[in-house]
Amino acid sequence: MQKSFLLYFLITLIGIVFIGRLFQLQIIRSESYDPIHNAAVKTIYDYPERGYIYDRNGKLLVANQLSYDVMVQPNQVKAIDTLEFCKLLKIDKEDFIKRLQKAEDYAPYLASVFLKQLAKEDFAFLQEKLHKYTGFFIQKRIIRDYPIKAAANVLGYIGEVNEEKARNSNYYEQGELEGKDGVERQYEDILRGRKGKKYLHRNRFNKVTGSYKDGVYDTLPENGKDLVLTLDIELQLYAQQLMKGKRGGIVAIEPSTGEILALVTAPSYDPNMLVGRKRSKNSVLLFNDTISKPSYDRGLLAAYAPGSPFKMMNALIGLQENVINQQTAFKCYGGYRYGNRAGEFMGCHCGIYGSPIQLKTAIAKSCNSYFSNTYKRIVEKDNNPTEGLNTWHDHVASFGLGNFLGYDLPAGQKGLIPDGNYYDSRYRYSWNGSTTISNAIGQGEVLTTPIQLANFTAAIANRGYFFTPHIVKKIDTAFIDNPNYTEAKKTTIDKQHFSPVIEAMHEVFKTGTGKWSQVKDIDICGKTGTAENFIIVDGIKEQLKDHSILVAFAPKDNPKIALAVFVENGGYGSTIAAPITSLMIEKYINGKISEKNKHRELNMLNMSLQEIYDKQIQKPLEEIASRTK
Repeated sequence: MQKSFLLYFLITLIGIVFIGRLFQLQIIRSESYDPIHNAAVKTIYDYPERGYIYDRNGKLLVANQLSYDVMVQPNQVKAIDTLEFCKLLKIDKEDFIKRLQKAEDYAPYLASVFLKQLAKEDFAFLQEKLHKYTGFFIQKRIIRDYPIKAAANVLGYIGEVNEEKARNSNYYEQGELEGKDGVERQYEDILRGRKGKKYLHRNRFNKVTGSYKDGVYDTLPENGKDLVLTLDIELQLYAQQLMKGKRGGIVAIEPSTGEILALVTAPSYDPNMLVGRKRSKNSVLLFNDTISKPSYDRGLLAAYAPGSPFKMMNALIGLQENVINQQTAFKCYGGYRYGNRAGEFMGCHCGIYGSPIQLKTAIAKSCNSYFSNTYKRIVEKDNNPTEGLNTWHDHVASFGLGNFLGYDLPAGQKGLIPDGNYYDSRYRYSWNGSTTISNAIGQGEVLTTPIQLANFTAAIANRGYFFTPHIVKKIDTAFIDNPNYTEAKKTTIDKQHFSPVIEAMHEVFKTGTGKWSQVKDIDICGKTGTAENFIIVDGIKEQLKDHSILVAFAPKDNPKIALAVFVENGGYGSTIAAPITSLMIEKYINGKISEKNKHRELNMLNMSLQEIYDKQIQKPLEEIASRTK
């Protein structure tokens, strides 16, 4: 009797457990159930069309084209004519074995890419014979097409997700594509859309017998959303042409919105190089080039000494801290002496010897002595260099320097704006304004990126505020409504202090260092710069040709464009950066270059600095390599 009762009890208990489990699976978890993990179900993906990308004027920058991948599910592969199959795919037997083993290692029961991006003619020929090769099938994918060969650094590219991400992701499968850089990466979730899934039932012989549960779990694909960028592709193309044969970066911003009009790095590459079967070969060439660095975005990542354009920052801080005014004058005797030793002298090329120099002239003629005196007064204002420099640092930081700006692109560099604590740790609290005097003229430890300097210039154009630079204007038809990009950021400098600096920047293009790059009927406000440039060769610091720099905005009233131009090893700012800047301003505001300035345009288009790069950079690096062999 007891044995019989125990048997009935166990049967009842097991029955309750089974019923509970079935209830959990079929009722409670049915809504979130994903049949992809059912061995009797085959999953077919329907890939959406990736969103298109346009410039601010509606010109198509990125489109789509069909690609065909050969997929394999290893546990379904049966004996095949390997040699014939290899011939069809134009691979050898060793390659076949290697690819099949890689798929087996990933997951024998899941489909993965065997061969990527077949040519259309190869696909058509293979499709007729694919039924002979069990376990292999064709998967259509969307890859990119770039109608305009420009802005590769902005647009980015798409590439295959890595195996680790494919294993751990709830969305991506091995062999699928995702944005890898630029806008493609930053806005991946918006551009990719959502892939559809179709579930097919298989019998015990692994043959498809029809739709799984009449398609109740099937989903349709949703196409990605289109993006409208702030970029003016005509201005971008023009800037790229002007930078041909040169290295550096150009960033142009609309001051009233923070919209990026052009973001140029030189040298660059055709974005179509990273599409299709040649992508792997080209990526090795691009990403392994450590000399020219075509895949390195100098506009966002290259941290340079800002040089003389930084003098405007010290002018604004000096005015705000009331250590100078518009009438304050300093004399220049060919430079600024900041110590008693012979080497403690900063030379100056303003050309004004022994006469009082006021603020407007100091900016227009780029007087090092004036701004060295101003900087020293700021730092030593209350006889406390640490606190003085901390105050200076906070003013500079309010313009977005020394930190990531928060723009909507994945690449970035903070640069460096030192504070008092920085020098306390370096000099053990024994320093003053003279110790750090190079900061007065944008040298020393100060480092900024071109986009930071362009934003700094936009803040001056706006007389004390800026909008965070951004590259996307609209998603589909909806304008970007992100407070980070639509709300103004105020600097710590009062509005009234910008007028004298702007007047002086205007004087730069009237009578100062930028006078040879004037544009008729356009009032340009700017500042040229020449930043010292060094390279370390075998532990020895060697000076190379200076970088050519210019920041500017125009027109003076109601500015439409603010930009920063960096040309590596270009020499004086007035010789290369200034004419490039004025040409870009004229092109953007007038839509064309006047006949009067055609010679200037021709000179810049034909100017190449490659010989300098070969002699000053390539050769020293080769010498280092030969010594270490």
